[in-house]
Amino acid sequence: MTGPVPTLSAVGTPRLLTGLDRRPWLDRAAHLALHGPPPELSAGDLAALAEGVGLRGRGGAGFPFARKLRAVLASSRHTGGAAEVVVNGSEGEPGCLKDTALLLHVPHLVLDGALLAAGALGARQVVVGVTRADVERSVRQAVAERGAGEPEVRVVRLPERFVTGEGTALVRGVGGGPALPSGRGVRSSESGLGGAPTLVSNTETYAQLAVAARLGAPAFRELGLPEEPGTVLLTVAGAHVVETPTGLPLPYALELCGTGPGQGVLVGGYHGAWLSGADARTATVSRDSLAAAGATLGAGALLPLPESTCPVGETARVTRWLAAESAGQCGPCFVGLPALAECLFDAAHGGGRRALEGVRARMRAVERRGACAHPDGTARFVASSLAVFAEDFEAHALGTGCGRPVLGVLPLPGGVRGPAPAGARRALPEERLLVDWTLCRGHGLCADLLPGLLRLGPDNYPERAAIAVPARMRPRALRAVRRCPALALRLQSADRGDN
Repeated sequence: MTGPVPTLSAVGTPRLLTGLDRRPWLDRAAHLALHGPPPELSAGDLAALAEGVGLRGRGGAGFPFARKLRAVLASSRHTGGAAEVVVNGSEGEPGCLKDTALLLHVPHLVLDGALLAAGALGARQVVVGVTRADVERSVRQAVAERGAGEPEVRVVRLPERFVTGEGTALVRGVGGGPALPSGRGVRSSESGLGGAPTLVSNTETYAQLAVAARLGAPAFRELGLPEEPGTVLLTVAGAHVVETPTGLPLPYALELCGTGPGQGVLVGGYHGAWLSGADARTATVSRDSLAAAGATLGAGALLPLPESTCPVGETARVTRWLAAESAGQCGPCFVGLPALAECLFDAAHGGGRRALEGVRARMRAVERRGACAHPDGTARFVASSLAVFAEDFEAHALGTGCGRPVLGVLPLPGGVRGPAPAGARRALPEERLLVDWTLCRGHGLCADLLPGLLRLGPDNYPERAAIAVPARMRPRALRAVRRCPALALRLQSADRGDN
């Protein structure tokens, strides 16, 4: 399977993307002509270099690379066995294409960094985990150009799913098992691929390591902020990959790609957090600046939300997709996330404040209870949406809507579309649930069957005589019609045929 190929650009002189203005793929000869051969470094020297340039993982968590390297080295010495090195090139985040860009265009730079780490650790092999067919071909071609050597380099194709990129899922997948999180509290640095201590890091992290090894710490630190030196790769609007020194004003990165902050910017992807439009206009590309605004850069995805689309509908469709991406290994993920998506859908379609409270209750029910970070990340995304777009959620819950259509600007794979409310000015839905006041006896069973859709007043009778029924809620509405003891409900379709 292939996917979108990003446009590439740089602010200033690029390091990772250098040479791509002249050719689309750097073969081994072109790569060495640009960068020169990589040095050989001991584990101590490599860790000191990573520490000297402040290198952190670029896959989302931002863990210091030097600490991870030393942890693998210590475990390897303790067990007396060889270590393993794994490159995470799976990139299951729909709004992120930076690792795809590296592996499609400059795979040798990534392999250099991974082999530097493997040589320092005395690792038996380097395994590159990917999910796209075009990326697999590019990496395999680069490996073939290098020929056989020690350690061996393998490329493994994995299922293209959001959870594939989770560290333990990746290790299990490249080891021949299911590409699902292990759910165990065992670090890969202690027991990873084949039970051996394993260094797992993201594609960009290894590429940055290869650049730092050639430049040395002083030259590497000449770009970027003193506390966060170097460059960073950003994916903007799910389509543009930009290499920029840290410290760049965030609006400038957006403008370079022909967009602006709009209503807000989702930073860090679908496990990240929103910046309001105002906060985005004053933020810079740095950990400290984004943390002060309540966000983290994560895997470098910046997803601006235009003024023309409905933030509630966009949140609902992404949450539904995230629920479908569950690993299915624990209740909070397998049961809790679909329930959260359902409650969010109800709130978006006029379910009232009770529906919004239901969303918050479902978030609390999944937080810190999952076998992996997927429930927490999904809850964080929804909570951030509720906070930044509070007025829009309130308007939708109360039935007035925000008046915007849902344009589907937040990228999802394969054109996936979730249940997206189109706002108050959309066309009337195909069906309505009608209450016959002459028959209703206030039993209240309908409200139990249709939580968030049908609300009861203080007298225990429905608040409205006609309620719009979204297509997804039709089976529930039919149940309510058939189970009403007083036969006071019916469904009316667009052609006025009743059920």
